[in-house]
Amino acid sequence: MAMTTAMLRSLNLIEALAFCGYVGWYIWRLQTSAWSSWIVFPVWLAASFVIHRDTPKTMGWRADNLWSATKRSAVIFAPCIGGLCLAGILLGAWHRPLNHLFVPRHFFGYMDFCLLQQVGLNSYLTNRLLAATGSPARAALLAGIIFATLHWPNPVLIPLTFIGGVAMAWLFARDRNIIPLAIGQGILGTLVWWAFPVALHHAMRVGPGYYHFHPR
Repeated sequence: MAMTTAMLRSLNLIEALAFCGYVGWYIWRLQTSAWSSWIVFPVWLAASFVIHRDTPKTMGWRADNLWSATKRSAVIFAPCIGGLCLAGILLGAWHRPLNHLFVPRHFFGYMDFCLLQQVGLNSYLTNRLLAATGSPARAALLAGIIFATLHWPNPVLIPLTFIGGVAMAWLFARDRNIIPLAIGQGILGTLVWWAFPVALHHAMRVGPGYYHFHPR
């Protein structure tokens, strides 16, 4: 018997929430008790992309609209960059060095991490939420809530990832291109590290790592 639209939407929502639940479980438990369980992430994502017949275009790996997607994302990212720079000035960030930006291994490692997060946040999660809700606005809002929740208990990252998650999910739903989003996230994340004292963001750690951080 063919599945109804309501059933398909429910299954997409259940799948998305189950994956995010596993991410949370890994952050809080498995990364210390069963580190190798990270292998579930690529297996789950690959299986889901195949089952849902995702293509590079639907996953946001495309160049045909790169310029228009970059311009649209710049409208959102530019004021965020300005706001973080202002916050940095007000919080005395001029006294904090940005040495990690000039170490290629650190810079490109962080950009790779942002790209992986965009695959999880948008190529996977936002796509499933779009299929579940049928609404870019609702999908973006849910994606932002989930993205922020996975950054608990970091008091700096929770509000920022909610705003950024909603904005990036909405941009993805509009343009289906993760390349400018990954670059923008990399820039914003770097500025967050710089703008806020490490005593507040604990080296951008989340989960139990936030509590275990001890500034040098």
